[in-house]
Amino acid sequence: MSVSKQADNLILIVGLGNPDQEYQMTRHNVGFMAADFLAQNMEFSKFKKQKKFRAEVLAGKWGAQKIILAKPQTFMNNSGEAVAALKNFYQVPSERIIIIYDELDLPFGKMRIRPDGSSAGHNGIKSIIEKIGTDKFWRVRIGISNERAEQMEAADFVLSKFSREEKALLTKEILPKVAEEVEKIIKS
Repeated sequence: MSVSKQADNLILIVGLGNPDQEYQMTRHNVGFMAADFLAQNMEFSKFKKQKKFRAEVLAGKWGAQKIILAKPQTFMNNSGEAVAALKNFYQVPSERIIIIYDELDLPFGKMRIRPDGSSAGHNGIKSIIEKIGTDKFWRVRIGISNERAEQMEAADFVLSKFSREEKALLTKEILPKVAEEVEKIIKS
């Protein structure tokens, strides 16, 4: 299904992560995992790489709502390039953008949802604010911290893989909760 440019009440949902296979199932890629879960939950087709957006993208309808789901392929620190390209092409107001990403300062599985704010040191969010010129977009932050976080450098920890137990909790509890929160944002 294609979504026309300048689509009325279009929502852009972007899961942040890193594109290479080696980063799959790492803490920094929980945004990609959430985007994949949403695509499956919304019964959308598969993501397709779109060079003009520097992202994997899919479009569909969820109820009456038009949705663009995306996973930037720019690596985390340059996520703003993909988000700006999508925002500009589809002419999505920033208040209708939802970014889902990892949060090192939250315990594993906890969530924090905000409609705006600073990057709080997250390089992906910093890039988005810089490229779209505003901090007025929704954030769904998913906690990734555990007892090992304090024993490792932050960069090493966020690129570490989830434990088997954490993966099970992600699938059964956390990602379904993310989907609920995204639905609440969309309905609001």
